[in-house]
Amino acid sequence: MTDAVIVLDMLNDFVTGEIGTDRAERIIPTLRDELLPSAHAHDVRVIYSNDAHRPEDFELEVWGEHAMRGTEGAEVIPELEPAETDDVFEKRFYDAFHGTGLDEHLRSLGVDRLVLTGLHTNMCVRHTSATAFFSGYDIVVPEDCVNAFSEEAHQQGLAYLEDVYHAEVTTSTDLVGEWGSTPN
Repeated sequence: MTDAVIVLDMLNDFVTGEIGTDRAERIIPTLRDELLPSAHAHDVRVIYSNDAHRPEDFELEVWGEHAMRGTEGAEVIPELEPAETDDVFEKRFYDAFHGTGLDEHLRSLGVDRLVLTGLHTNMCVRHTSATAFFSGYDIVVPEDCVNAFSEEAHQQGLAYLEDVYHAEVTTSTDLVGEWGSTPN
């Protein structure tokens, strides 16, 4: 099994900006201090998938202007700045795969299991899971590395991922332990 960690929308506008939520800040220490360092230490590829909207994007009608391409709001928060070895993909939709070349990149790396992290459990994580599932990837979601605007939305998102896409809902501690005991 070859893993890749996908970090979704841990951007300035999602954490403290235009559509920021303090719930986003709850997952930063676990990502920064536990999951991402362990992924790097065990040669698990880390891929950032970031909203980079254009003025014509229809999603802006729902959420207003946020994470506009080339702005500070569309940059990864300083606490989770990508390492030189990490990949960064811009996206314009909830789904990290839609129009980004992510699937081809993952396949070129031999990845068959995705660890989905970031924001929001019930939106971008959910839609990315759909394409991952229908593309044949196994899906792992460490529940302490994803979040949503509310606890209810977060829990509903996790239940949906588990029920519909057979995602393995786990914790960062369990995943890190797994990486430490088996080669990737």
